[in-house]
Amino acid sequence: MGLTSETTVYVMAAVAVVCVALLVWLWPRLARPGVRQVLGRLTAIGVTQVTIIAAFACWLNSSYQFFGSWDELFGNTDTAPVGVTQAADHNGGATGISVKGALVQPASDEQLNRVSGLPTGNPAVNGKVESVKVIGRRTGVVDPAFVYLPPQYFQKAYARQRFPVVVALSGYPGSIFNLAQYLRVSQTAGQLQKSGQMQPTVMVMIRPTIAPPRDTECVNVPGGPQTETFLAKDLPQALKSVYRVGHDASAWGVMGYSSGGSCALQLTMRNPHVYTTAAALSPDYRVKDDPTTGNLFGSGLGRVNRVNGHDLMWRLKHLPAPQVSVLVAESKHGERGYPQTLAFIKAVKAPMRVVSILPESGSHNFPTWVREMPAALKWMNQQLTFPQDVVPRHLPKKKTHSTVRAEGTEPTPTARTHK
Repeated sequence: MGLTSETTVYVMAAVAVVCVALLVWLWPRLARPGVRQVLGRLTAIGVTQVTIIAAFACWLNSSYQFFGSWDELFGNTDTAPVGVTQAADHNGGATGISVKGALVQPASDEQLNRVSGLPTGNPAVNGKVESVKVIGRRTGVVDPAFVYLPPQYFQKAYARQRFPVVVALSGYPGSIFNLAQYLRVSQTAGQLQKSGQMQPTVMVMIRPTIAPPRDTECVNVPGGPQTETFLAKDLPQALKSVYRVGHDASAWGVMGYSSGGSCALQLTMRNPHVYTTAAALSPDYRVKDDPTTGNLFGSGLGRVNRVNGHDLMWRLKHLPAPQVSVLVAESKHGERGYPQTLAFIKAVKAPMRVVSILPESGSHNFPTWVREMPAALKWMNQQLTFPQDVVPRHLPKKKTHSTVRAEGTEPTPTARTHK
């Protein structure tokens, strides 16, 4: 039985019910005086409580996918061998994920099958979502991901065309299941693209929690997990080696909610040569240690510099502004980060650009973020450049270039532009 399967939840619930029934049935016998009876009562109560908590924990994990497998729960991570291998079709374009040793490999569909509203049928008409695992060549990290490929990816007219990419990051604790089922990343992107409000874009849903249960906040921890390296170097390299995606940073954006939104801002402002656009829903603007993170910045003389480097307000004040575009979203009433968001907006200076989504009310939850998603994706669409480079052919010697460009439009009415 898989950790996230419904069978596991039902079995644990049944065990809890049986334990409760046994406790009620045995209690008259255990109510008698004596040391054995007292120990028996304590044991019966303890076992019953443990099974109830375990059943609830299994249900909660099955719903939100904090841990995807028993091995992950007990800290046994995947150590699959790595190697740069590109799959190619007859046109010379990377299209598949079935090559052994590739940095992106097929993964179980167990979580994907539980997501509602995903495209089905002919991929060339409806698009497709793939369940994969991404292998970091530098970090050795193996992280699950869902990859949404738009219908054009499978159409003959686009056979050699590369596509822009939006990387969507989950919060903490969170998973790719949350991104697909509750934030509805691929479903929203698919609807916008089908209605012509968004250019064909590859959507990559991945979690920044590469060393669960530790929250690394997209930081390269001294002597620990190298999350920033994985997301800023390993992930783009892996995707470019297998999928037809743009090679220039102008075609790459990153978004997220809660701590995933914080990561999106951090990655873009710290790595403008990788991501040029970020959308952050309910983010924080500085990284700090807490019980879920442990010591993120190490000790010694370099600690202060590392702390400051992940404080976005400090960066805006003391470092040259990167040439990137960011969107921040925060509710005026119902979320406590509104004053910090206004301060961040005010601190941004050229050549960096910022827009905002500031609803009158909302909470730090999925219903709020789902409302903000369409405007955020449409805005990102306006910033990302449709790649002009194409996958080269084997036979012709001359290189050809696509003339497809993203049409510039004004910001959506729900987003305010700030200079």
